[in-house]
Amino acid sequence: MFYLSNQINLPLTTSHYHKNFMEKKTHIAVVSAPIVSHQIAISNFIKKLLQLHPNKFHITLIIPVLESLSNASKSTIDSLSSLNIDIIVLPPINLPPQTVPTLKLPLAMSLTMPSILDALNSITSSTNTSKLVAIIADYFAYEVFTFAKKLNILSYTYFPSSATVLSLCFHSTALEETVSGEFRDLKEPIKMPGCVPFQGTDLPSSFQDRTSESYNHFLLRSKGINLCDGILVNSFVELESEAVEAMNEGSINGSHPPVYMVGPIMQKNSDNNQNESQCLSWLDEQKPNSVVFVSFGSGGTISQNQMNELALGLELSSQKFLWVVREPNDIASANYFAVPNPNLLGQEDPLCFLPKGFIERTKKQGFLVSNWAPQVEILSHKAIGGFVTQCGWFSTLECVVNGVPIIAWPLFAEQRMIATILADGIKIAVRPKIDNVSGVVEKGEIVNVLKRLMEGDEGVEICERMKVLQDDAATAIEVDGSSLTIISQLVTKWTNMEGYNEN
Repeated sequence: MFYLSNQINLPLTTSHYHKNFMEKKTHIAVVSAPIVSHQIAISNFIKKLLQLHPNKFHITLIIPVLESLSNASKSTIDSLSSLNIDIIVLPPINLPPQTVPTLKLPLAMSLTMPSILDALNSITSSTNTSKLVAIIADYFAYEVFTFAKKLNILSYTYFPSSATVLSLCFHSTALEETVSGEFRDLKEPIKMPGCVPFQGTDLPSSFQDRTSESYNHFLLRSKGINLCDGILVNSFVELESEAVEAMNEGSINGSHPPVYMVGPIMQKNSDNNQNESQCLSWLDEQKPNSVVFVSFGSGGTISQNQMNELALGLELSSQKFLWVVREPNDIASANYFAVPNPNLLGQEDPLCFLPKGFIERTKKQGFLVSNWAPQVEILSHKAIGGFVTQCGWFSTLECVVNGVPIIAWPLFAEQRMIATILADGIKIAVRPKIDNVSGVVEKGEIVNVLKRLMEGDEGVEICERMKVLQDDAATAIEVDGSSLTIISQLVTKWTNMEGYNEN
């Protein structure tokens, strides 16, 4: 691992680099983003690539850092330690305290880009390693594609969300030119080829204010990824077949780069801790398909009012539940961007924010976990019959792979789009309605969606559709499956490109 300064002179003369050079392994640089969910996503792709082709690649992973390297990021790096990967950790980027949460990631990437390009320059100019054949960069690191073009190096975007969200990127310029006013005020739904229609309010958070810097950054990223040679999407053809077909037509006529569906690629398991053994032991005591898992991901938070309604709704439903509780915050993305709630500083246990008497009244009905739970293991447990999720793409894929029906409760970013895909397009989810007056999902509606999913005919139909997709997901990553076939084709292309960037 290397820590680099702003004026870097990367020491690429270690024995590991020399070994890779002598063995003529195909050298690929991978550029991540300074957010742990993106780091996990792109690291999982690296693991999959090396698992399928263990002796063909020399990987250099470049990791930008926002403010400081988090423990979760360190764990992600540690998980790669046995794979003989070179890892470059860039110097931390510090943003002004007043930076709005939705701008943190794009601004951090812009500020750290000189260090990324310096690292790539050092790699490409080194005589002690095989020539760099390709760069795979996070969607937010689109500025590296201009660098790749100048040096005649293949470049790819790693897109950690759905193909349908990628379709929005491809059509964003056309929407910008043809739609008047704010998207959130549109009366008619937005239609894109191969995609379910979307209400303007269900477009990503950055689309809700077209005068915002967040929206401008989205447009820049969407244009920037058109410079790459292909886009790797962590999804599979059978899950989003119509959207994929429409995008394939677009790549054929040259309107955007080729799209490669390489998923589902996910974490194998979670880190062991006390929470894991306790909650899994509790699940072992429950009947099959009887428990609803409630979690809003590593980055999502709900308000105190919404926490109260959710707690009371779970209690009134009499439904068995396993709930990962985090301290409330009015900013939905507070954990994702590490935004503290000034009213709650000093509090340690999020369970203290639950309604008075709730824990005692539901001790036989549910199990509460503070802050974190082993989601991978939980969703694969036979007792889980449904998942209340914020609709992050990782969580969505884990549901599909394990055949778990969904209650779609989006919070921020592109999650409302994904919720629409799941509920209205693929029809593997129910979506609660937000009360127009209170602005939250009220307890009665929570009872309603729980019963629809866990007891009604609608839930049975969702289970049947989910079982088909579960089988499709398994097939996609088998030998000769759609995703593994695509990865193999890319590997063949990359390993045959040793002389591609030689003048």
